[in-house]
Formats: sequence, C-alpha cells, structure tokens
Amino acid sequence: MADPKAFITLRRATPDRQPVSQRVRHWAEFYKPAPETSVRTQASRCMDCGVPFCQGDTGCPVRNIIPEWNGLVQRGEWRAAFDSLHATNNFPELTGRLCPAPCESACVLGIVNEPVAIRHIEQTIADRGFAEGWVQPRPPSRPTGHNVAVIGSGPAGLAAAQQLRRLGHDVVVFEKSERVGGLLRFGIPEFKLEKSVLDSRLDQLEAEGVQFRSGIEVGEDVTVAELRAEFDAICFAIGAGTPRNLEVPGRELAGIHFAMDFLTEQNRKLNARENGLPRINAHDRNVVIIGGGDTGSDCAGTCIRQGARSVTQFELLPQPPQSRAANTPWPLWPMMLRTSHSHEEGTGREGGGTGARGRARRVRGDRARDGGGRGAEGPPQPRPQAEGEGRGTRPDRGSRRAGRGPEGRGDRAAAGRGEGEGPRPPRPQEGGRRGRGRRDPRDRRRAVGRDPAGREAEV
Repeated sequence: MADPKAFITLRRATPDRQPVSQRVRHWAEFYKPAPETSVRTQASRCMDCGVPFCQGDTGCPVRNIIPEWNGLVQRGEWRAAFDSLHATNNFPELTGRLCPAPCESACVLGIVNEPVAIRHIEQTIADRGFAEGWVQPRPPSRPTGHNVAVIGSGPAGLAAAQQLRRLGHDVVVFEKSERVGGLLRFGIPEFKLEKSVLDSRLDQLEAEGVQFRSGIEVGEDVTVAELRAEFDAICFAIGAGTPRNLEVPGRELAGIHFAMDFLTEQNRKLNARENGLPRINAHDRNVVIIGGGDTGSDCAGTCIRQGARSVTQFELLPQPPQSRAANTPWPLWPMMLRTSHSHEEGTGREGGGTGARGRARRVRGDRARDGGGRGAEGPPQPRPQAEGEGRGTRPDRGSRRAGRGPEGRGDRAAAGRGEGEGPRPPRPQEGGRRGRGRRDPRDRRRAVGRDPAGREAEV
C-alpha cells in the first residue's frame, strides 16, 4: 500500500448517475465515467488484509483476487490488474455491472467505515481492457479430439463454453431464442447492460472457435438422445424458466404478467432496433410490481421508461433498517434498506406484504386491463446507430443471429427473487411495516376489472 492510512483518510466514492430527468428518456446505461485518478484513489483504500474476507466464503463466489488487483490499480499497473482479474473471472465486464457485490458487504473496512467500491473498480479494469485491445482470442494450442454440447447461452453456459474450448475441446452452444445471451440479452434491461458489451465478448468466443446454434430448443427441435449420439459430453446450463405464480383470487384477470414476459418483449424490441411499444407495456398505466428484489427494480425502471403514470413496488418483508440489521452481522450479506436507481426515478415502495403473515390473499387494484389508454407522449426510442456501430443482423454472423425466435421466458419471475440480489437473509426483527409507497395497501377501495371472458369482476 502506498498510503497505509488511506482507508482512514479517504471516503468511498462511486460513479455519478445521470440526472433522473435525462436517463428516463433513453435506454442506455446511465453511469458517468469516473476519472482514472478517482478509481486509483478508491483502490488505495483497500487494506490488503491478511485474511481478505472479500474473497472468502461470504464474499466473492468466484474467488477474485481482489486485494491483488486493487493494489495494481492503485499503482497504475492496469494491464497486470486486467490479467489478475481474468485469472478467476471470464466476464468481469458483466459481473462489474450486475453482481450484487457480496465482496463489498464482506469487506473488512465495512466493519468501521464504508467498504471499498470493489465492483466499480472491477468494471473499470474490464472496460479498460476492451478499450485498450487487451481482450484477444485465446484459442487452444492443440485439439483434444473431443466435442461438447453446451445447452444454454446465459452467463453459465458462455463461461463453460469458453473454458472447455480453451482446453482444446470442440464446443457447440445451443440456445432456444433467436439470439445468443440468454438472461443477459433478453432478461437484463439495456440500461443495466448495453448489449454491445455482451456482443464484444461473444466476438472473442467465436474467434476462439466456439460455435453457436440459436433458435434450437433441446427437447423440441433436437432430442437429448441425438445430442448424445453426436457429442462426447453434454453440459446443461439452462436457467429456471418457470416463474413462481400467485394463486390468489383475481390472478386470472387481464393485465397481470410475469416479469420475464414483460422484460423480454421490451428487450426484443430494442435488439431489433424497432421503435414503439411492445405488446405488453406500461405506458399510461398505474403499475404494481409484486416483489422487492432486483427483478422488480428492473421492471420498475422499464415501466418508467415506457411512460407509466405511476409505479409501486410491493415487498413481502417489513421495511428493513437503514443500516445493517443486527441479525445479519458482518461479514454476512446485510439485511438493510436499499434504494435502487428505479426508486430514485419515481417508484414507490410498500413493505410488509398483505394478508395473514405477509402472504397475498387476493389481488386488489384500481383496474386490470390490457390495451388502450395510451397518452400522446410515447416511450423513449432506441438511440440512432451509426454505420458499423453495435451488432445488427449481418449475414456473416452465422446462426447466432438467425432463428425462429421462440417466446421463451428466461431465468427470472415476477413473484420471485431477482437475479443478483444476494442470498435471502433471516427475517429481520426491526424496522417498520410500511415503506415509502404512495398508497396504503390496506385501503379498502373497490376496483373493477374484466376477466378473460369480458365480464366485470371486483378485485
């Protein structure tokens, strides 16, 4: 450490976000780039602990050597930091954007101060690697003569494919959707992960010799028996595509959708560079989101950008405390109130659930509908794209670009916990019942919706 007292004298710093009034008018990522000096200063706060809990059992699940590359960044040795990061992580540009960062909650500095901004440093290293041209194909030196089928092209499938190919195996990745990426492409909103970031990594995998076959659903278009006859081994890396439903009165009414159906339609619209609204949209609607995790936050940000009148997010548990709860001590993942970008953008919150012991007993709302009611001002449109920018459908891209486009749901569900929100801690014993929502869920107002047959129904 250049300054052994930096963790005392310096404060935690993360990149600034665009103002709400600007970022809700586009779909791109909205964090402002941080100066190199700022990132190096933040890295100097790392204490290079003798026992680095940030990479232990309660910290980084891929065992990133965090103190090592923090020290390299602090000294300005960016290429060495890039190599250290990739020694344990295939896709740091993805985890640096999407991971909930349990490494930070396990940071030893967090016991007495704010933890090091590890995730931001990780993303900065990865993005600099792409900018400097350090991300190059690493094809195997000699083939093994074996071939492997990888089913699923989400983060797990892509990482497995890259590791297997670098060992010398011939690898073919099967994806049921029309484009490769799984949850990364169709589940994560563009404002959290611009798909050009994903495509840049896919370029590397293709150059290393990984083959992609999109628009093929294993079990429908090809059987497992056929794969076993063609390949020496099969790696299953599929997501949990079945959402968790709420079996409550009123669930059958129109206008109630699973999160992945909603997010996937918007992402497909943006991937195709199409203007306008998808079939399932929140424009000019009052929206309730059931689920207080990252998936709910993604839905909220999408609703706001589509032009929703209001968005309220319901959470099962009572509102947690502002800081780490006593029953989730360091270095555990803390139960605490977190304010995401979508809450800053105008999403209300209601905590404590409804019904007996926090379980939903019936659907209540102003109106359940599906269609109509669109105002004069539409949602933000995709940004103009210059010639050669991004990843359009080019004939030379192979089967990864073409396919039949099944309506798959992906990996997440509206009623469940979101990807990247960390393990569920024990139920807290402190905190109030309600959050900052705009409406008390105990309000007994009647609402009228229509069932699928067109009959009015009270909900």
